[in-house]
Amino acid sequence: MAAGGDALVLMPTGGGKSLCYQIPALVREGVAVVVSPLIALMEDQVSALRQQGVAAAALHSGLDPAARSRIEADLHGGTLKLLYVAPERLLGSDLLQRLSRLPVALFAIDEAHCVSQWGHDFRPEYLQLGILGERFPTVPRLALTATADRRTRAEIARQLLPDTARTFISSFDRPNLRYHIGLKQRPREQLLRFIQERHAGNSGIVYCMSRRATEQIADWLNARDIPALAYHAGLEASQRQAHQTRFLREDGLIMVATVAFGMGIDKPDVRFVAHLDLPKSLEAYYQETGRAGRDGLPADAWLVYGLQDIYRVRQMSAASEASEDHKRGEHQRLEALLGFCEATGCRRPPLLAHFDESHAGACGNCDNCLAPPATRDATDAARRALSCVYRTGQRFGAGHVIDVLTGGNSERVRELGHDRLSTWGIGRDIARPVWQSIIRQLLAHGMLAPDPGGHGGLQLTEACRPLLRGEARITLREDTIQPGASTRRSRSPGDDWQGDPDSWAALRAERRRLAEEAGVPPYVIFHDATLAAMLERRPRTLEEMADVPGVGATKLERYGEAFLAALAALPSTSGA
Repeated sequence: MAAGGDALVLMPTGGGKSLCYQIPALVREGVAVVVSPLIALMEDQVSALRQQGVAAAALHSGLDPAARSRIEADLHGGTLKLLYVAPERLLGSDLLQRLSRLPVALFAIDEAHCVSQWGHDFRPEYLQLGILGERFPTVPRLALTATADRRTRAEIARQLLPDTARTFISSFDRPNLRYHIGLKQRPREQLLRFIQERHAGNSGIVYCMSRRATEQIADWLNARDIPALAYHAGLEASQRQAHQTRFLREDGLIMVATVAFGMGIDKPDVRFVAHLDLPKSLEAYYQETGRAGRDGLPADAWLVYGLQDIYRVRQMSAASEASEDHKRGEHQRLEALLGFCEATGCRRPPLLAHFDESHAGACGNCDNCLAPPATRDATDAARRALSCVYRTGQRFGAGHVIDVLTGGNSERVRELGHDRLSTWGIGRDIARPVWQSIIRQLLAHGMLAPDPGGHGGLQLTEACRPLLRGEARITLREDTIQPGASTRRSRSPGDDWQGDPDSWAALRAERRRLAEEAGVPPYVIFHDATLAAMLERRPRTLEEMADVPGVGATKLERYGEAFLAALAALPSTSGA
């Protein structure tokens, strides 16, 4: 990129994508224009760059006229090295005309997956960015994203880059993330137990499907002394911005949100991402869970789901008014997600396979590796369930099918005559919760499908024929309620200092003080990992402080003395 080439860059969240355009921007002549979808993301990047002494600015709708004029003057004066701008502002104003009269170092298109209608964060404005190649044919272009399967990558390259662009793909694996997936049952209590046992006092994100649920869960957590905020598209823009700002700048705050929150959130110390509903696709799940552990330190991706979640996502897919080709693509994405959730082996092979990356398994950092689930040959039970769905007419939901299987004597069963069917009572030997598990897994395996009309009935699919004919067998997992058998608390950067928590708290307090003075989030001063390294190394001079990972020349000059003083005030035996 520094030499003037075009490129598509795919790197995991927290893997250093920004450096791929920030370094070339500093060595090339002119201003680098970074297209970014969110004001908060732009402001975070600009704050971090300014802390490093880099001339950067963001043009967006939240600026007052005076601030906008200052940035435009710096742009035309040649003092800016990086200019962040939303696609709408870049294309919908005279900015392109202004840039045509200036030396432009490069165009970087961040969150480039937004260009793809196959992706999970489609933004129509991104489709118009192809004009950059027409207006600035000699200026290199860089498209970057953390999440794109093969089809989305092809769409990015076709829409945004010339045929000669090179592709650079880093590993999608996030070894520091621990994946936990379990059966949904009393999800609020499950979430509360997870937070209390593993992440007390940590920052995290909880994703819910509906706006109402975000507010209810946030209120419920607050009532239990866990600070939480709600975030969804129905809130006033000023309130959304206020909540996002608090989340970025405060420690130990939980954001309960719909998917309207999160793209590009650059808070490195998010220690967990929890899902109380199934995401739309495995790609969306990877993007959303990637907001945890951006600092490379241990973090959790936690999800609970149940039969109704599978009903919902399958019905949404079937009811879509998109083209058949698009619906087939969405169906494949859904199958990948459900296959990942129901996997009995290591979570990483099916997750990474979705991004065309292989993994040997046995990662040692997912629920299935840490506590391998029990499985059973469920061929006979599955055949009984499928036969009952067929005998009852393929128009009833799981509850009624299980009533018939277990010999229920309800008025509805008698009125329909289903107590006279050959499948009535053939499942009395299996408990109702187990039948729910079997039907859920048959839905996940694609052998059952919900009524496309949205009435909740179950129907057989072609995929179940080999099983019913005796040509195939099926192994299903034994459900556990709490995701992850271990309740051991995830390690955080301060865990090595739990014997002397005052030392850890003192450095964080000093960081918070400096952050408030500078008007930036605490992590912009130093990441948690840098504070932990300070406690381990105990530098006593600026020269020793300069050797601490994460302390660059500019931050050493600005904050070195303050942290040396804070360290000197700690008991001399702390951390020894």
